[in-house]
Amino acid sequence: MAKKRPQTKTKRPQITDGEIPVVGAREPCPCGSGRRYKACHGRAAAQAVTELVHRPFEGLPGECDWVALRELVPAATAELTLTDGLPEGVPSVTLATVLPMAWPALRREDGSVLLGLQNDTASGDISRDLADTLQRALQAKPGTPVQGRRAPADGPRLQDLLDPEGAFEPVVHSGFEFWVPDAQNATPDVTASLERANAAAIPTVKLTGVDAAYWCETPEKNHLRWVMPHPEEQLLDALARLHAAGRSSLGEGTRLVGSFRAHGLTVPVWDLPSGVSAEDIEKPAAEFAERLSAALATDAPLTPDERRARGGLTNRQVTLS
Repeated sequence: MAKKRPQTKTKRPQITDGEIPVVGAREPCPCGSGRRYKACHGRAAAQAVTELVHRPFEGLPGECDWVALRELVPAATAELTLTDGLPEGVPSVTLATVLPMAWPALRREDGSVLLGLQNDTASGDISRDLADTLQRALQAKPGTPVQGRRAPADGPRLQDLLDPEGAFEPVVHSGFEFWVPDAQNATPDVTASLERANAAAIPTVKLTGVDAAYWCETPEKNHLRWVMPHPEEQLLDALARLHAAGRSSLGEGTRLVGSFRAHGLTVPVWDLPSGVSAEDIEKPAAEFAERLSAALATDAPLTPDERRARGGLTNRQVTLS
């Protein structure tokens, strides 16, 4: 019998993760391990795509308004400023809460881009998915929508594409006529989608005296939903202090009823009598902002009454995302 040759181990060249190209899940991993890509370097890539980012809009100008437009406001737009400026042939880029036919984005005939915010996203990072859609919309042929897809795990985020110093000023609309510059010549599908969207839209107004507070009208009562940037635990303590002291309302007949949790931020909600308009609530909201600021600055332990008030607020908290 032939003698077995002694096996010698050779060192594989060291390759960094950044040098590993993406291949098919069942193909051999390019690192040379002998395992399939999905069981080797593809595992980290898949986790990066699915891992939930709790504050996807953190670092963007107007983070609270981004959350409001994503979760609370039916019809609104905001002009976006790109870090590198507008590409040739793209006169403007506009964020929109919803687009016709639920398109993720639309490149209009004039080259302008509409980016939809309230679409379902394929990964755990809304910011990365929106950035991928925006990049593809900038390259799309004028007059065509952009379809959704899962963004590459190493793709840019909105924070990489948008100017951090650019203004973010939402404009709330009563309907979705902003979809089409010429509604008379819209296609039947777009016209039908526009009619359905307008019928379902809840009347909403953005307050002017405080940031990211939105009044809305429903058949039984009105509401104020106010997206706040403060850390959740600190904000709940402050709201509990005011609630226990009888200072959490926005005037006669109004009541702080709880809060939403959305994209890492807390959104206190007040019930308002049906006769209270957005204009009526401007001054009370500004006065509440001053009371809240003082309560946020307090670090004394909560009293028993304040702890009970906090427990009630926590029990009525609903997570939207």
